[in-house]
Amino acid sequence: MPKREVIDTAQAPHTGLPYAQAIRYGDLVFVAGQVALDPKTNQPSGGDVAAQTRRVLDNIGAILQHAGTSLAYALDSLVFLRSASDFDAFNDAYRAYFPTDGPPRTTVQAAVPREGFLVEIRIIAGMPG
Repeated sequence: MPKREVIDTAQAPHTGLPYAQAIRYGDLVFVAGQVALDPKTNQPSGGDVAAQTRRVLDNIGAILQHAGTSLAYALDSLVFLRSASDFDAFNDAYRAYFPTDGPPRTTVQAAVPREGFLVEIRIIAGMPG
């Protein structure tokens, strides 16, 4: 049976809430939903949905790197957008990280729990090899 390993890196924000940044279980890494927090200050990085999307994916990338994988091995993506009107701008920013063959993705409009955040993304990734 695979071992459950908590992934924790200073290169991504710590919310102080009762959940891990990610869990590695066998060849899978489950990254918790990330919002646009600056990893150095744990404060909202602000900006429009494109800037927030880049911050979120950079944070997820740092978590995955610490786990020994990367966004290139993303297997599934779940996205929460505060406003459907941000869909096109979000996709433009997201496409820069997944130009071709991106992971299957579900995108829903939902109220992100903290004010000021426009997007939250959760990723499941595999390990290389």
